[in-house]
Amino acid sequence: QEQLVESGGGLVQPGDSLRLSCVASGFTLNDYHIAWFRQVPEKEREGVSCIGTSGGSPYYWDSVKGRFTISRDNAKNTVYLQMNNLKPEDTAVYYCAARQAGQWVLCPRGTVAYDKWGQGTQVTVSS
Repeated sequence: QEQLVESGGGLVQPGDSLRLSCVASGFTLNDYHIAWFRQVPEKEREGVSCIGTSGGSPYYWDSVKGRFTISRDNAKNTVYLQMNNLKPEDTAVYYCAARQAGQWVLCPRGTVAYDKWGQGTQVTVSS
């Protein structure tokens, strides 16, 4: 069974850091683009970051640029999201997603491009 499982979420205070992990099972991530999205109730899912198969040229949405770092370890079949200087606006359920690279070098930005999704992990930033 092909599966993505996120972990590392929790309740933190503004300014704290968290590292999210996403582990794939049933398939190997080395041939896949990987992305992180987040969603709060009654709002559309929004992009956080994405990374290509080789780990080069990662992309960050403006809301997290300079604070979050995406990375991948294909040997461990895992992708990470290091989140620093967390803000209350970062509160959301965070999802990892994957798609086969196909002919594209850069990771796609839209949710529709990704067909494998994890169950999500809750991140709450509150004082």
